[in-house]
Amino acid sequence: QVQLVESGGGLVQAGGSLRLSCAASGSIFSINTMGWYRQAPGKQRDLVATITSGGNTNYADSVKGRFTISRDNAKNTVYLQMNSLKPEDTAVYYCNANIQPRIMTIVLGYWGQGTQVTVSS
Repeated sequence: QVQLVESGGGLVQAGGSLRLSCAASGSIFSINTMGWYRQAPGKQRDLVATITSGGNTNYADSVKGRFTISRDNAKNTVYLQMNSLKPEDTAVYYCNANIQPRIMTIVLGYWGQGTQVTVSS
């Protein structure tokens, strides 16, 4: 059984910072791309940032220069450092990872349970 557990969300004033963490655990053979997505009320879930196992990153235009994604492969953990937060960043943030479980030869997509980020103006 593979699971992703997120932490680090909360309430912050505009201009502030938060750091999200997401740890993958269970019977894991390998982890490919990891990433963060967010979903605001009444809106679709959108990509925030992704990072490959080799460290290549991709960001949504709306967060470039403010958010930084990183990962610790030894800990199976991905991070999202969010600086200069804006009220429009308010959303539930979800961790995603493409993982090959030990008992399988295919890669599956896994989601975390989500963590709320609220930015007040």
